[in-house]
Amino acid sequence: MTKIVVVTSGKGGVGKTTTSASFATGLAQRGKKVAVIDFDVGLRNLDLIMGCERRVVFDFVNVIQGEASLRQALIKDKTFPNLHILAASQTRDKEALTPEGVEKVLNDLRSEGFDYVVCDSPAGIERGAHLAMYFADEALVVTNPEVSSVRDSDRVLGLLASKTRRVERNEARIKEHLVLTRYNPARVLKGEMLSLEDVTEILAIPVLGVIPESTAVLNSSNAGTPVITLPDADAGQAYDDLVSRFLGEDRPLRFTTVEKKGLFSKWLGG
Repeated sequence: MTKIVVVTSGKGGVGKTTTSASFATGLAQRGKKVAVIDFDVGLRNLDLIMGCERRVVFDFVNVIQGEASLRQALIKDKTFPNLHILAASQTRDKEALTPEGVEKVLNDLRSEGFDYVVCDSPAGIERGAHLAMYFADEALVVTNPEVSSVRDSDRVLGLLASKTRRVERNEARIKEHLVLTRYNPARVLKGEMLSLEDVTEILAIPVLGVIPESTAVLNSSNAGTPVITLPDADAGQAYDDLVSRFLGEDRPLRFTTVEKKGLFSKWLGG
């Protein structure tokens, strides 16, 4: 049975697309058949992070409007053949997305036997973001440890609880997961950002992953490689933990406390 997972937040620039790319890739690494869809019509970035921007011929809107078939538009990942990308249009308006069109694409993906469909939501609470979450079974709510980001995520949680198909049908509500990105415990101690405990107290949803503030994220994005594919990167390890927890494995949270330096390290000035 296909599971629809939306990656969402209220604020832009918090790492939704980075999370979508690594989450989808991590599922594919574990043998799942995965499609990841960019809902950010007009401002697509997912194809860049996935390293397939030059292979985009048809996009999400082309499929919705009957200008291309789903199979024509899906781009197969070069590393993981069970991972497929459906890019957003750069030239259309967000009004090109319709509930009927999105539902048809999702149903077609179910028919193709996909285990997971990851919906990379645009920022905010407008049409594209609403359609990305409307058909979801589960949600990854991405936030940074700052007040404005957490406040906007709280508003998104309100939408997930009130404006989805599951709510309209009186079905079990969407299962929500917290993904805290750009976390730096040293800055938390200095009072420069909210702590993990602060964020979880405000949002009151289970923590799926804590992604450390890391230069590896920017470097991997520029290289067109999801950071989860870099096993030596701390952010890559954190996303790998996140995917494992999503699939039911028990993994402790890492990168949430300041690493204590040993005596030998102190002698060397490290």
